[in-house]
Amino acid sequence: MVKPTRGRVAITKNIEEMLDLAAKIYAKHQEDGADSYLHHLEGANWNEIGLIIPEVLADHQQAESLKAQAEERYRVRDAKFKLVMDLILATKNLLKGKYAKNPKTLSNWGFNVDDTPKAKKKKENK
Repeated sequence: MVKPTRGRVAITKNIEEMLDLAAKIYAKHQEDGADSYLHHLEGANWNEIGLIIPEVLADHQQAESLKAQAEERYRVRDAKFKLVMDLILATKNLLKGKYAKNPKTLSNWGFNVDDTPKAKKKKENK
């Protein structure tokens, strides 16, 4: 005698695919009407939640669009920021050369100058 399998039901973690599944469940629930088995769920109501599925999908799509726009803005910012950073480093190097004997003078330009001696590295005992 062959033992029937219980069957595994895989649910995706992809938001759009889950919303598509929810829409299909809701459509079947509406199609079944008063005979829908989903009326037996406690603490959840497909008649209420089903109505917000399109809103959730629209919110998700807007968030994804904004995410793509943000990523593009970061790329643009990073390209421009490299120019700023290169200029800051060149300025620091020029001023360090000019004021080699008194590097604290760089603080006049807004640089944070730490003139404390570097801590010596400790040797590990084996």
